[in-house]
Amino acid sequence: MGCEQWREILSAQLDGEETAAELTAAQGHLDGCAECRAWFTAATAVTRRVRTRLVVDVPDRTAAILAAVTAEPARRSWWRRMAGRGRLVAGLRAALGLLGAVQLVLGLAQVGRGATADHLHPTGQHLWHESAAWNVAVGAGFLFVAVRRSPPAGLLPMLSAFVGTLLLLSVNDLATGSVGGERLVSHGFLVVGYLITVLLSRPGLRPGGPAPQRQPAPSHWRFRADEADRPLRVVRPESYPAQAADRNAAPAARVGQAGERRAA
Repeated sequence: MGCEQWREILSAQLDGEETAAELTAAQGHLDGCAECRAWFTAATAVTRRVRTRLVVDVPDRTAAILAAVTAEPARRSWWRRMAGRGRLVAGLRAALGLLGAVQLVLGLAQVGRGATADHLHPTGQHLWHESAAWNVAVGAGFLFVAVRRSPPAGLLPMLSAFVGTLLLLSVNDLATGSVGGERLVSHGFLVVGYLITVLLSRPGLRPGGPAPQRQPAPSHWRFRADEADRPLRVVRPESYPAQAADRNAAPAARVGQAGERRAA
């Protein structure tokens, strides 16, 4: 084996990849080959120089790290965040309850004024009562949401349609001069209560935090068009009573045959 092959083994020795047999054979070759011994000495020095380097002074960043830590705003603990959210929800519910009471009083007062109002047509009297009933219903809904802890998501579609239609009609009546400003002021309680209801329906303000996402239950219905048909089970032609009669008759026949053999 030439020196090139021995130097490959020596290079593997520098990388720690040689075997025990190769180490013994390479040491024997180094004892008798001056050129490979000089090459191995130079290769060892180069490997040591590549794998080692001077240690550089690491700058002390302790002061900068401590300054950055103290400059960060203190994070509120979990119970403090919960307490702050609870106070906000309690304030919103109290305000909604007050607005519901005001809306309820306005509706009842509208019923009383409608009884003494002089309308030109009986239909106008009914429309006045219908409007009062809506105000009473909205006030009762606000009070219900304020007292209950469940999210008011089911009330939002009806309130959104009612408030949106009322705002459009109020703008039209104000533009045509069909309504006074004092009447529009009473609608402000309804709009503010609607906005509070929207806030209370947000997931972050629900009791206990956002509702967990439910995984849809797997369906038990399957379309079996691609499945192979199961083999049909073979059914005996006689019915179950006939089979039972045969089983009952078999012991009697055996007893009769045994009696005949004894008699013979």
